[in-house]
Amino acid sequence: MLRPLRDEMGVAGGVRNLQWLFTATFLAMLAAVPLYGALVARLPRRRFIPIVYHFFVANIAIFWLLLMLDVERVLVSRVFFVWISVFVLFAVSVFWSFMADLYSPEQGKRLFAFIAAGGTAGSLAGPAITIGLAELLGHTNLLIVAALFLELAVLCVRRLESASSSRGEQNPRKIESAGLGGGALAGIAMVLRSPYLLGILLWVSLLSVAATFLYFQQASIVAAASDDPAVRTRIFASVDLAVGLLTLLVQFFATGRFIARFGIGAALALLPAVFAAGFAALAAAPGLIVVVAFQALQRTANFAVSNPAREALFTVVGREEKYKAKNVVDIVAVRGADAVGGWLFAALRGLGLELKAISLAAIPIAAACLLLAAALGRAHRRYSRGHAGQP
Repeated sequence: MLRPLRDEMGVAGGVRNLQWLFTATFLAMLAAVPLYGALVARLPRRRFIPIVYHFFVANIAIFWLLLMLDVERVLVSRVFFVWISVFVLFAVSVFWSFMADLYSPEQGKRLFAFIAAGGTAGSLAGPAITIGLAELLGHTNLLIVAALFLELAVLCVRRLESASSSRGEQNPRKIESAGLGGGALAGIAMVLRSPYLLGILLWVSLLSVAATFLYFQQASIVAAASDDPAVRTRIFASVDLAVGLLTLLVQFFATGRFIARFGIGAALALLPAVFAAGFAALAAAPGLIVVVAFQALQRTANFAVSNPAREALFTVVGREEKYKAKNVVDIVAVRGADAVGGWLFAALRGLGLELKAISLAAIPIAAACLLLAAALGRAHRRYSRGHAGQP
């Protein structure tokens, strides 16, 4: 419901200013992660997950009030862009930490694609709800609808907690009565100590830099194609719709079989392979059709195949790593790499490089991710065999 609006705000604020918004997002993440770490350390899972989602609902209510009162609309729009970028990663990271905590490595390989299909169905329902209700309610009031969906998600968390307890999850009383312990910054230390977690962080970071290059190129090409905000928003919404449809089909009919047949490493390698091919195509023909098709394909490969595989990597680590270290990887690494990618892209443009040359420069990044994918796949197989030992 909110992503096309965010993307249009980014273009309207000036394509050459996007790196500032990405940097602001990274700084917001740096402030949020220790607070989340402290929450996880002190509260049991059944309490801290609802608190996270209630916090985001309260944020939405504040934005709705500010927009309804027309308070500093330009400033509120920029803050909204940053907030959505934080929310998207944080809410999804907490969700997948919960899933990795509930399911074993073998269950993850079998089920995560189907679970991820729920998110894809939501990405299809979101634009449909927006189209159906935007004129009736007004676009600002759609924030209230989004808040209601988040509250429904909290109800689902409570049902899953009850289900996990009833089927005899290991040490349920301990999980229910206490937090994970440790410090607010323990997740960073966990990542630095573990070659496995560090490898995941590097893979995620490099792909985020590549995705940022593509996002900036998309913004540049779309801005050049039209100066009409409505047209640009429709272009972004069309990409979202195509991604949702393709992802849902792949998740239901291909992802589980692909991972079962070829393994986690191959599933992780698919996304950097798409990036390498896509940047090569963009270097040859940097046009609107190419960038839209590239964006749709890479997001489909990410959401449909590589993302479920990445989440399955965390099924073999300990409970504290699933919530603290995973949060560092999903949030700090991703948004930090976004900020680095944004400034690197701006620097390359400042040196006079055209989009074709920047596309060629991104191909080695994708190649490095292919090598990391193979290494992570081998490590996951090794840890899955001895799941009792933590990486």
